[in-house]
Amino acid sequence: MPASIRRPRPDPDVVVDIGAVLGSVFTSARSQGLIQLPVLGMIAISGIFYPITSMPEWLQWVAQASPIYWLGLGMRSALLPDAAVGIEMGRSWRHLETAGLLGTWAVLGMVLAPIVLRRMARRESGSRVAERREKALQRIG
Repeated sequence: MPASIRRPRPDPDVVVDIGAVLGSVFTSARSQGLIQLPVLGMIAISGIFYPITSMPEWLQWVAQASPIYWLGLGMRSALLPDAAVGIEMGRSWRHLETAGLLGTWAVLGMVLAPIVLRRMARRESGSRVAERREKALQRIG
């Protein structure tokens, strides 16, 4: 069986949907910066930099709740040799779980993002958008 059929490809839209929702909820530049803290925390425990099996069991459960873990697992299964599966949980790439959970996150994001973005757009008036644009242009030059 060809590798492209056997191994699922991670969907980067999962993370884009999360970014769209968070970006519409937190509108100020300061709060946008604060969003980075939990995202960096999710990346740190996602198993991308070191095996998730080296973490405490409770933290492994927290990491697996993040789509970043599943994106990393999918990328590792696609790019690493089959012998590298030994460092993964259960000594398996868990292709079905990866595809299912990334699909679930993608569907959740596709459902939630338009709702949140519509709500945000209703709060915005044309004059507020124009005012912010003028302020931004004044700062640039």
